[in-house]
Amino acid sequence: MGRTSKVEQVDLKKLTMDFIETAAENHMPGLSVDTVIFGFHNDKLKVLLSQLGNPPLYGLPGGFVRKDEDLDDAALRILQERTGLDNIYLEQFYTSGSTKRSDAKLFKELIESVIGKIPDNNWFKQRFISVCYYALIDDTKVKPVSDILHSELKWFDVNRVPKLIFDHNLIIKKALERLQSDLDDKLVGFNMTGETFTMNELQKLYESVYQEKLVRTNFQRKILSLGVLERLEKQYNGKSHKAPYLYRFSKKKK
Repeated sequence: MGRTSKVEQVDLKKLTMDFIETAAENHMPGLSVDTVIFGFHNDKLKVLLSQLGNPPLYGLPGGFVRKDEDLDDAALRILQERTGLDNIYLEQFYTSGSTKRSDAKLFKELIESVIGKIPDNNWFKQRFISVCYYALIDDTKVKPVSDILHSELKWFDVNRVPKLIFDHNLIIKKALERLQSDLDDKLVGFNMTGETFTMNELQKLYESVYQEKLVRTNFQRKILSLGVLERLEKQYNGKSHKAPYLYRFSKKKK
């Protein structure tokens, strides 16, 4: 299980009942957003999951689209509300529209496990189509905030994700496939590195995304051929002949 980020305590019952009473007026019916939030920590690719209900189940952080906001703005707002972060790299990659993906009964049970009885005819008793985004963040800066269901957020190794609610395991699989495609095409890797890094550190990031070991010489030749890196001074550690060069992504290439 991953590292845990505790969420500040709020009056969940009042928050939930207020949302249910006003949701139909303020939000688009049948439309939700799910976010796959990736972080890179200790040479491992991580995904941020929400703990829901009691006993806990896990799912992707998500939310609903207000009637007065654009879809991308809704996704950014939801990410900011969940993580406390601004300036997040965000990419839409999938729309989940299966008639079997939503489960109104499960929604109701999750909510009632936290706050008690809610009306049978509530906002969550409808089919939801989800527009899915992936996000790349600095996992050390996450400041989680409570919402209707989510009591805490946890980082999981992308290879050790538990069984999630609805179709969220499938959404993570598709997000990883898209991230692998975007790693070179859109140079999204710079969103998951420090300002500077060694070639070895960059290779570990690529290996964590591709889920395979890469030959060092081949990787270095490939990444340098892209023309997206600037080489800086060596990183001295007392053994100058072994000191690796530092690199950063070229601002002109981002």
